[in-house]
Amino acid sequence: MGAKQANTADDTKSAADAVTGSAIAASYDDQIRPLLDAVDRLRHLKVTQEGIQLPTIVVVGDQSSGKSSVLESLAGISLPRGQGICTRVPLVMRLQDDPSADYPKLQLEYSNGRVVSTTEAKGQPEDIYDQVAKIIKEYIAPKESIILNVLSATVDFPTCESIRMSQQVDRTGERTLAVVTKVDRAPEGLLEKVTMDDVHIGLGYVCVRNRINDETYDQARVEEDRLFKYHPLLSKIDKSMVGIPVLAQRLMQIQAGIIAKCLPDIVKQINDRLSRSSAELDQMPQDLNNVADAVRVFFHIVKKVCNSLEKVMVRADSDEYPDEREFHGTARIAEMLSGYAKQLPAQCPTSGNELFLMEEVHILEETKGINLPNFLPRSAFLCLLKKKVETIDHVPQDLVNGVWAYVEDLVMKILLKHSDNFPQMQSPCRRAVQSLMEKARARSAQHVKELIAMELVADYTANPDYMKTWAEIMEGLEKFMEAVEDTSKPTRITMKGFGEVDVSHLRIYADLAGKAFDLRARLTAYWKSIVLRLVDGLALHVLLSVKLLVEKDLEEELGNELLANKLAGVEKMLAPSPSTGSKRERLRKSIVLLRQSKEVVANIMDRISAAGDV
Repeated sequence: MGAKQANTADDTKSAADAVTGSAIAASYDDQIRPLLDAVDRLRHLKVTQEGIQLPTIVVVGDQSSGKSSVLESLAGISLPRGQGICTRVPLVMRLQDDPSADYPKLQLEYSNGRVVSTTEAKGQPEDIYDQVAKIIKEYIAPKESIILNVLSATVDFPTCESIRMSQQVDRTGERTLAVVTKVDRAPEGLLEKVTMDDVHIGLGYVCVRNRINDETYDQARVEEDRLFKYHPLLSKIDKSMVGIPVLAQRLMQIQAGIIAKCLPDIVKQINDRLSRSSAELDQMPQDLNNVADAVRVFFHIVKKVCNSLEKVMVRADSDEYPDEREFHGTARIAEMLSGYAKQLPAQCPTSGNELFLMEEVHILEETKGINLPNFLPRSAFLCLLKKKVETIDHVPQDLVNGVWAYVEDLVMKILLKHSDNFPQMQSPCRRAVQSLMEKARARSAQHVKELIAMELVADYTANPDYMKTWAEIMEGLEKFMEAVEDTSKPTRITMKGFGEVDVSHLRIYADLAGKAFDLRARLTAYWKSIVLRLVDGLALHVLLSVKLLVEKDLEEELGNELLANKLAGVEKMLAPSPSTGSKRERLRKSIVLLRQSKEVVANIMDRISAAGDV
């Protein structure tokens, strides 16, 4: 099976037709020719490049069904043939009203189109059939396409692949016209086949006899006429269904009809695309004529970037990016801060599987001095505090690394979005953002170091919860000491703040057990203040840093990068990027083409309206 695309239009002056008479010729001039002219001119303007589908006749048929022969008969010329398979040349055919002919003729032009066939040949890929079938469907699927299905009288129509394929896209057959070839080879039952219509051909059938051997095209028409007049079976077929001249007239009328039907939609498509192209061109950046223009546009872009960043990273306003979660800056940073707070242990961390209070006992042994026995050495508390804080000092650093990685990505996305029309400024802008982020990371890393150092420099808090928590824990000291000192007491006890603990191992350290318990109580109560300071202090630092970046730092960094060296950065904006220049030119050409197409269609519709055909 194969397909050929034939486009119909008439580019000659109308003349009286010898068969239909002057009335038909006048009707052609007034009603049909304007429609065919309109499509011909639109196709000449290449409006299809704008995605506007024009009415088209597509010839399809199984292998050797006679597609090329039908087109040759309509055109009156022979097509180049390949060895063993059908026509091997891309072509376009236009219906032409020839005053010297008995019926409209096809004017043939070679084109850059495609002629396709499912015939397998040596060297073709294994899936050639599927490839060709896909191409054919692309041609016949549009509602503007008329399907000219060429069927051989020698086959059963329902078995034809071309019938099955056309029915997939035109189930009712309203766009399909059947041409039956090789009627002289299988005249038996043909009348019934074309009148009963088992395959639902909505536009009907035309039976033809193509040129045989060395016949001229004029001789072929004479023989065709004689065949359908005198053959005992074929002469019974209605004369409105036989002959190349009838086929030509039907094609002209059908094409004109679908053009008239499609014109309003074509007008709408042209208007829609013209509006979109004009709006897109209006949104393109203006041409920059000097450095002053470039500086002004640069600051305009920076202002838009900062405004967008302030919305998403300071004010929690996501109206610019309602469905893009990665652009909801305040929400994402809040999630990171929440995760950071949960990652910090709520209770003072203990050393793995070490027995209860033995870490405190060992530290008390190593920090004891010559002093009164009931004094708790401060150095012991600070030593234990340092060990605990060092187990979590990586957590705040991980947070700021994550925050600034996210902020850098978000800033770059928004900056690239607003500078899309000036890609030549994006590289220096990227350098500026990277430099700014390095500074921000360095400041945050220093802030984290200071937060950790502040926790180690002194054991201090004004938080009243410290004394309250310490006092509540110390209420269990007496019970604890009884379990340690009185061997008759159970060694497993439940203590507030510590849960169930075993104290049997502490009986040999009875002199230090009380101090160890007090040391653990103090650190447990104090730990809450440490975590609160690390969370609140770092959260406020992050929020302030982001606010300063958006309101001040980013604009300064971008200005330093692009305005330095005698405005070298913004001077690059004066040279339009190849993509921007080509896009602007493409849009301008598109607008010119669409305006010309709109005028063509408007003139034709006015002409039809004046003739009373609307």
